[in-house]
Order: sequence, then structure tokens, then C-alpha cells
Amino acid sequence: MEVLNDLNFSTKTANGNFVVDFYADWCGPCKMVSPILEQIDSETDVANIVKVDVDQSSMTAAKFGVRSIPTIVFLKNGIEVDRIVGAPPKAALEQYITKNFS
Repeated sequence: MEVLNDLNFSTKTANGNFVVDFYADWCGPCKMVSPILEQIDSETDVANIVKVDVDQSSMTAAKFGVRSIPTIVFLKNGIEVDRIVGAPPKAALEQYITKNFS
């Protein structure tokens, strides 16, 4: 999964469907979600799955009002259509992707 930052986030997510994982390296629940997202990323091409480190890209995290992590934001052409706060199981993530991008 590609890690985006404050400099490239807007351009990279402007067109298409994106699942954005707002995370931090020190966050335990984030470490649980990351392998699930990597697995989903390898199984589907409905959306691009990317990550944003909130410590390194605080402006992007602030723009989306990320107050706790992990926060997973679903974007269509740069516009938020849904979000999950916390560490959901794989089935829940797949349902959100299907609901928002099919």
C-alpha cells in the first residue's frame, strides 16, 4: 500500500475510489488493521487502498477531522463518502467497500 503525505494526498486521491487508512506507527489497533487492508488490496481492484501517517501528515489528518486512529475514510474523486473509526474486522471493511464503490 502506498503511503501518502501532505504534499501528494490531494493530487493522488483527486480521481477514483480510495480507502484511506489514517494511522500511526505506535498505534496498536492500527497494526491490527493494516494486514487486513493489505489483504483486501490484493484481492480487489474496486478501490485504491492507501495510508496516511497522522504524525507525518498532520495537515491532511486535520483536514479530515481525524481525532482518533485508526480512522478509515472512503473517498470518491477526492470527496469523503463514508468513514469507520476503530479497527473493524475484514468482513465489515469489505461491506463498506461494496456499499460505497459498487
